[in-house]
Amino acid sequence: MRRRSSLAARITAVCLAVAGVAVLVAGVVAASLVRRTGEDVLQRSLSAQADVVASQLDATGLGSRVGLAKVADVLRGQGISVVTARLASDGAASRAALEAGLQRADGSVSVKRTVAGQEYLVEIRGAAGTAFALVEPVQMARNTQRVFVRNLLLALGAGLLVAAVAGLVLGRLLARPLRRTAGVAATMSQGRRDLRAPVEGPAEVAEVANAVNELSAALQHSESRQREFLLSVSHELRTPLTAVRGFAESLVDGVVPPAEAGETIQRESLRLERLVNDLLDLARLGADEFRLDLASIDLGETVRSAAEVWRVRCEQAGVRFSTELPAGPVHVVADPRRLRQVLDILAENALRATPAGAPIVLSLNASGVLQVRDGGPGLAPEDYAMAFERGALNAKYRGSRPVGSGVGLALAHGLVTRMGGTISAGPAPEGGAAFTVSLAS
Repeated sequence: MRRRSSLAARITAVCLAVAGVAVLVAGVVAASLVRRTGEDVLQRSLSAQADVVASQLDATGLGSRVGLAKVADVLRGQGISVVTARLASDGAASRAALEAGLQRADGSVSVKRTVAGQEYLVEIRGAAGTAFALVEPVQMARNTQRVFVRNLLLALGAGLLVAAVAGLVLGRLLARPLRRTAGVAATMSQGRRDLRAPVEGPAEVAEVANAVNELSAALQHSESRQREFLLSVSHELRTPLTAVRGFAESLVDGVVPPAEAGETIQRESLRLERLVNDLLDLARLGADEFRLDLASIDLGETVRSAAEVWRVRCEQAGVRFSTELPAGPVHVVADPRRLRQVLDILAENALRATPAGAPIVLSLNASGVLQVRDGGPGLAPEDYAMAFERGALNAKYRGSRPVGSGVGLALAHGLVTRMGGTISAGPAPEGGAAFTVSLAS
């Protein structure tokens, strides 16, 4: 797997890239400005010197020549050549002055000329009947510019170094809470659920820490519910197994009549089989291979068939059973076998919670809305919303009333949902709980 660069390294690289671009742009702009400004300053300085020389010349030609000779000696030390029409030679400075129009000059001329690849600034003045030119090579200004640019580049290089250090420090500061959050996540992957990531740093980094903390809390809650669910299922499995084993031993010892033992063993084994099948169905419910045979059926017939069985069971338990059915057929799209399974789950759940003498009502209206209502103790208002979560009601009510493992209601919700319907729980007029199923027609 390709090794990824760290956040600190990336931030440092970005800071360097930004600073580098800024340095490049600043260097190009500064070099151009320095060059133009240097030449302008040099031209103005040379022009001022030419004006001073012109104002100091004698009125006579001889005086002018003597004065120019003295001035030439002084300016030569500054790298400036003094050229007159009489003193012109084949030198580059003289050629630049002549090309600038020294022999034709009358007044002031400020120009730049190139001779043999070298640029010269030329200032020509006509004074006291004598024309002269001050000529200065631009290369001298360029040397000054190079020194300036070199100093500028040194300053910009220092800026790059500062940018690199700032990027590194910033990257480490930003990466520190992320590393801590990653450490908490890594510890969570090993099974720890009691750790929380520190919520610090920028808003985005804090959001990551909050998300990890919320995930940890959700996992802790989910795993706690799963443990409780497994405990309740284990209890539900252990009860029929204990009964089967006990009556089998009694049968071997001859303590109970064979018919009574066989009836109990058969009843408990069927209960055990039903619970195991519900667990398997619940596990398969989310898989693609879980198939439903959907068809248009008369829901009234399915309810009547279920009512015959549950009427007998309710009479055996001393519970009053009744039905509310429409006169005509009620057609819905469903899997008849799975729909009957949902009815049996809801009826068994109601019978478990309903005391003797209280009612259970199996109701169906013409719109295809099916209800199983009971006169039991019902649920707290806040518990109806979680009635179909696996093991949720078992965890809350197992110490105060008869409860199942929580598999049945979760399976009923999954089956109804897969058939395209809805199922909900709420209080019943009979005083207990009402489970409502709606299917598409």
